Amino acid sequence: MSFVFNLRAAWRDADSMLCVGLDPDPARFPAALAPREDAIFEFCRAIVDATAGYACAFKPQIAYFASQRAEDQLEALVGYIHERHPGVPVILDAKRGDIGSTAEHYAREVFERYRADAVTVSPYMGFDSIEPYLAYPGRGVILLCRTSNPGGGDLQSLRVARDDDVAASGARDAIAAEPERLFERVARLAAGPWNRSGELGLVVGATFPRELRRVRELAGEMPLLVPGVGAQGGDIESVVDAGATSEGAGMMVNSSRAILYASGGEDFAAAAGEAARATRDALRAAVAKKRAAGG
Repeated sequence: MSFVFNLRAAWRDADSMLCVGLDPDPARFPAALAPREDAIFEFCRAIVDATAGYACAFKPQIAYFASQRAEDQLEALVGYIHERHPGVPVILDAKRGDIGSTAEHYAREVFERYRADAVTVSPYMGFDSIEPYLAYPGRGVILLCRTSNPGGGDLQSLRVARDDDVAASGARDAIAAEPERLFERVARLAAGPWNRSGELGLVVGATFPRELRRVRELAGEMPLLVPGVGAQGGDIESVVDAGATSEGAGMMVNSSRAILYASGGEDFAAAAGEAARATRDALRAAVAKKRAAGG
């Protein structure tokens, strides 16, 4: 089965658009875990078990594991999620971006070594930096589009000339005639010629709801990974209003630190579960409000 198929099933079965980010920082672990050689795995395993019932996806960030020489624990964690919570897709947040044989090796790393269901990729070296990932049937590729960090707009919001595809379409409306922003170009390409596998998605930050709305307009029903809710301050109602599809789904709204470190004590997993439940419920309430308003 494909990433997009499984994701849609997770949206339906869990009635949730919450994506739980797994960014393990040993400095913030409970004291009882500190002596363990597998502390990162055990911390994340407990979080996964406590939050799986509220989540549509998990998103481990590879840098948090690699910096601690814990890649083996990441492998074990992805395997654990597949075994114990098979209905919840795993997105490896790697943000890879290269071409040729290097990209092929990155794709092998993600899909063969770690066995992730999807990966985040930078598209700013063009289609040939994405193509090697599409060689893996059913695996998702989620492209950076309009990211949640303050500096994202330095490049992503630059105006670029319309390409030949738009000119050839004969479009006459004002929007089609003016230069588009770079993130809009990425969204349009991802929803069109680049989506050869039908498994592409886009990263759009919760901190920019106007841009999120524009990406949804361009991308149609394409899945959107939306970081920035929780510790980064993204507003759930604004995110749902701008980015949810007509079915009240379509997004993986990521929260990491607000869930992982809801408590620094021995009750960390239970507290994470409560934080995940509260976030899921807030997303549900926002969907209900949008539907009531006719959205």
